Amino acid sequence: MSISRRTILMGAAALPLAVSSVGSRTAAQTTPEASTSPDIPPILFVHGNGDHAALWMTQLWRMESNGIPRDRMMAINFTDPLARTDDAVEQPDRSSTTRQRRELGDAVAELKRRTGALRVALVANSRGGNPVRSFIKMGGGADVSHAVLCGVPNHGVYAWDEGLGNEFNGRGPFLRGLNEGESEVTDRTAFLTLRSDGSDKYAQPDGRLIGKPGTPTGISFEGPALRGATNLVLGALDHRETGFHPRAFREIYKFIAGREPARIAIVPETAVMLSGLVTGTPGGVPTNRPVADASVEVFRVAPETGERIGGAIHTSRTSIDGRWGSAQVEPSWPLEIVLTSPGSPTTHFYRSPFPRSSDVVHLRAGRALGPADAGAGAVVMISRVRGYFGLPRDIVLLDGKEPTDVKSGVPTDSLAAVRLPTAELGRSVVALFNQERIVARAWPAAENRISVAEFTD
Repeated sequence: MSISRRTILMGAAALPLAVSSVGSRTAAQTTPEASTSPDIPPILFVHGNGDHAALWMTQLWRMESNGIPRDRMMAINFTDPLARTDDAVEQPDRSSTTRQRRELGDAVAELKRRTGALRVALVANSRGGNPVRSFIKMGGGADVSHAVLCGVPNHGVYAWDEGLGNEFNGRGPFLRGLNEGESEVTDRTAFLTLRSDGSDKYAQPDGRLIGKPGTPTGISFEGPALRGATNLVLGALDHRETGFHPRAFREIYKFIAGREPARIAIVPETAVMLSGLVTGTPGGVPTNRPVADASVEVFRVAPETGERIGGAIHTSRTSIDGRWGSAQVEPSWPLEIVLTSPGSPTTHFYRSPFPRSSDVVHLRAGRALGPADAGAGAVVMISRVRGYFGLPRDIVLLDGKEPTDVKSGVPTDSLAAVRLPTAELGRSVVALFNQERIVARAWPAAENRISVAEFTD
């Protein structure tokens, strides 16, 4: 079923539509290269399995900081981002490869319509590369000038005779169809693949990370590379970092623009407007379907304690489109964003300062409290959505200790938790990831509350 343009926009695919004119004017003032980029095609960013548009926030900011106008970029939100177990078999709140391709086609058409461009560039991470390749191969190449595939399992996560209906099986019909022929790319579109040098959890020769230790996957570290593409290795970046790391940004920009970026750092705006979409996880399945009647509150907090400074900066309640905002903040303010969503724990998100405006500050409630949390006075989590925690590669500390639920070796974990006794309710909890430091507060689990320190890097 084709997804309408309205659905795409409700999913926050169009970045500039919810950003105020104040934010737009500020962007123009702080990006002197803005007049030097009319040759760069509009760019559509495509997220991966179970993810959403917000993961591209920092790369969007870096593009803006290099003069790419906000209204020439878009980050799609697939309605049901999680793949089916068998591509041909319906599963609630999951999507087929065909549906992903159609939604992507609608987004390409919308970006072309909005900008007047003949062709656009596509940048995809992980599963997002599957609809990109499928769309181009099925005739969409005339609309696509560049395709950048970041950590995409182009030859599968495994290549086995069992489970051939899974889209991540390199021996299955979907990937065999994409990879048949002497070249694995399509003429008229320039292809770039970015991959890790051994640290991608989904490009491993042994099946340990997908539950089958000792079983060869049939996939090598080079699995994301494609015959006929420009293939680059970015060192020991993990699966997500191949798309969201500053190192990846350099290659994405250079490939599309044909020149080095003027800067990698994000240029702050003087006034920042934030908004986004509230989505849910019915039955534990992450979706990008809007959630109505959710409450969002935004507070400025003290950087050393996480305590609120004054009352709420912003309060809103979502309607049927799931949108919240806009909240105006300063680019130096750490924030607490409180999401109260029907049927889910009240989630207190603690965030580092937002240097620039964004309308893809999407929110999903934290996981439900479970048996492991029984008896805890508070549950405080750390989350890294644009990468994984790698030990000993990274410094990862939660409340002064390395989390026990982060494994060493190939980075595979993006969440970790600490549980505090009731006597410690309300105190500060420091979360540290390399050079990013966030201070959260311990909220009572007995009130069905959970705290999440979400890293930007």
